Parts: sequence; C-alpha cells; structure tokens
Amino acid sequence: MIYEKFQMKEEGSTKDAVLTTYLLEDTPEFGVKKRPVVIVCPGGAYVYNSDREGEPLALQFTAKGYHAVVLRYSVAPEAHFPTALLELGRTVQMLRERAEEWHIDTERIFLMGSSAGGHLVASYSCFWTKDWLRKALGCEKEVLRPNGLMLNYPVITSGEYAHRDSFKNLLADRYDELVEEMSLEKQVTEDNPPTFLWHTMTDGLVPVENSMLFAKALKDKGISAELHLYSQGGHGIGVATEVSGTEYWCEIVPICQSWVELVHTWILETFGHLQLGVEQKFFQ
Repeated sequence: MIYEKFQMKEEGSTKDAVLTTYLLEDTPEFGVKKRPVVIVCPGGAYVYNSDREGEPLALQFTAKGYHAVVLRYSVAPEAHFPTALLELGRTVQMLRERAEEWHIDTERIFLMGSSAGGHLVASYSCFWTKDWLRKALGCEKEVLRPNGLMLNYPVITSGEYAHRDSFKNLLADRYDELVEEMSLEKQVTEDNPPTFLWHTMTDGLVPVENSMLFAKALKDKGISAELHLYSQGGHGIGVATEVSGTEYWCEIVPICQSWVELVHTWILETFGHLQLGVEQKFFQ
C-alpha cells in the first residue's frame, strides 16, 4: 500500500490540514491496472475532523479494491470558507495529475463526506465549475470534475432544517453574506455528478430532511441519485460497527451497517465494473 501524508498548503490552510493516501500498489499479479479512488472527508461541524469518519471508512473501500484518501481539511476557528473547498479541489487535481503513477481510473474519482464533510463534498459538487475556484487552483475546469458523490447523513440546508453551528463555523463573519448561498439544495446544477445519499430517520442532530432536500434538487435537475433512509440510528455513526463505535456503543447500529455494500453496488450499477485487461469483469 502507498501510505503517504501530504500537507495542504492553500491560502488559510492550518497545520492540521493533511491528505493521507491508502493506495493499493500495482503488481503483475493484479489484472486490474487502474482503480477508482474515494476521497473521504470526515465530519465535525467544520470545527474538527472526526477520526471515526476518516480511516475506518477508507479501509472499508480499500478492502473492496478501491484506492482511498482521507482529507483532514482546515476548520474553525483558524480557517473558514473557502479554505476547505480549495483543499478538496487541490486533492482532486493531485489525483488526476498523478493518476498514471498511482494507477487511478480518472473516470471514477468519487467524493465521500459525512455530516459537515458531506456539506463540503456536496459544496464541491455544486461549485466545481466556478471560475474563481479554477483560477485559485491554477488548472483547467475538467481537471476538477468529480465523477460521483457519496453523502453520509450530510449537512445540506441552511434553512429550516439546518445544523446551524456548521454554518457559523464555516462562514464566521461572512455568515450573513453567504449563508443563503451555502444552502446547497438551492445550488444544484446539471453539472452535479451522480449521487448516493443515506440518512437515518431518527437523526437528532442533522435532520433527515437535509438528504431529502438534496435528493429532490438532484431529481429536479435530472441528476441520477439514490437515497436510502434507515428507520433507526443517531448521528455520526460512521460505518455503524464496532470499528467506528465510541465507548458508549450507541454508534453500533446493525440495521445501518449495509450502507457500505449499498454504496459499492450503486457504483457498480452507475459506473460499471472495473476494467480487467480489455474485458469487463465483476469488481468484488
């Protein structure tokens, strides 16, 4: 495995902003030569990066044959919008530019975010075509394209069902100026990628309406989307097993443990199976 750490160095980046790679190395024994990559963005209300929503998620996908990277992005109180968005854009750029070296399928660069990390990747899915982002990162627009989006109980709306602290931490003294723009159900365009969402009906911190509003906005724009709602489970449950549970064990929710397999199936059905030589085979 290619396990490396890269310090993020955008304007406003903090010393804790780090990209960690979990890349499967190539070998003559592998028929697969280019793999999809999942960029994992943890939650934490834009004030910290949850350990439980970083590496444990990445390893779920490397176990299935994907590459994965974890972006611990800059957060409040030192950093505010758009620093984390720039760091995510730089990550996409880096993966495309080093695709040959790292054996990455550039048609399958996926973004995954949990809670506020879901807001970050959903923001990117809405804003990646913006000229200001391309100019800040010094690259062509297509280099920044996300191919797919996976949202785990995401923060989306700044309206009635908002997780208000996430927006206050993200925007700080620009809150009044930007809070409406950061309500992402209002920012979906035809350039958003296919999206997978899951949430629990009993989430007491980020209401399920966040995922429902975003799914509806995607549908209205003709963007392929898949939404799964679980009847049980609180917020921030990660992979919902002992792997990401705390000492209180309330994050261990058997009914929700299927989400990783559901994401994997969605990728296969939406983007096709992995290229094995010149013949398409099942990616299991």
